[in-house]
Amino acid sequence: MRVHPGVTATAARAMTAVRSASRATVTATVVVVAVAMVAPLAGCAPSPADPVPFKPVPPERILKRETTQPAAGLVAVEIRRERSSDVIVRFRDVLVYVDGEQVTDLMNGEHAIFYLTPGAHRLAVSTQFDPVLEFAFPVDARYTNHASIVFDKDHRVGLVRMPK
Repeated sequence: MRVHPGVTATAARAMTAVRSASRATVTATVVVVAVAMVAPLAGCAPSPADPVPFKPVPPERILKRETTQPAAGLVAVEIRRERSSDVIVRFRDVLVYVDGEQVTDLMNGEHAIFYLTPGAHRLAVSTQFDPVLEFAFPVDARYTNHASIVFDKDHRVGLVRMPK
């Protein structure tokens, strides 16, 4: 260490000790602040979110209202749009068709219940980026009649029959 000519060796050692102590104090302060900032986050470990029920499609988006009215001899068929956190598909609306006619469109986390006659029906889905995909969907009162709209890893829409 270079010392000013007028400073004694004892004073120079004292200044070196003060600098070292000050570095140690700064280091200790930084550690204390870092621990103080991280400690409250220890209780914030990720946990799964509570399941949220599906929302019904607003009535103004149901195009064939007569298909949503229960009646004798008809079987309830629920079509639901699974929730997705994927931003690419989250805000796409999915057009839903029953027997070749568009009945509604579903947004993320919505569902609709249609009342259909027992027997063979065709359910179809599409988005503004996908062609219409049609699926045979036999409706039978003895079984659950639930279909789930899902997106694959390539963000293409699909429809899957689901047990409830």
